[in-house]
Amino acid sequence: MCKDLSQSEVRNMMLSPDQPESDLPWGQVDRETLLDTLNVQCGSMPAEPEEGEGKARSVHLPALSREEKRRRRRATAKYRSAHATRERVRVVAFNLAFAELRKLLPTLPPDKKLSKIEILRLAICYISYLNHVLDV
Repeated sequence: MCKDLSQSEVRNMMLSPDQPESDLPWGQVDRETLLDTLNVQCGSMPAEPEEGEGKARSVHLPALSREEKRRRRRATAKYRSAHATRERVRVVAFNLAFAELRKLLPTLPPDKKLSKIEILRLAICYISYLNHVLDV
């Protein structure tokens, strides 16, 4: 609570059985009205910045930055589930591409299991060999 409020004002603001919630500042739907009410009760600065004051002194709640919006969206279970599904599809496609490349490369024995880096290195050597054959 604000330090400027007396104990009786604080007690009046608290929810009691005989006082409807709509009479309380936080029961009000309009954010502007709620801020104005709290500013008057707390004795804080006016809602409109005076001449020479920047936006930082404004009473309005700051809008969320693009990064903060992105963080909040990514924190949802729905987003995480969709992201995990997309990642699984990407990994499967990646592994299929390596399997197709592996089939095109000559090795002895032909069914030898190769790591991804071995497949890439072998592909580089094989392409270099084919270029050499074409140049001769």
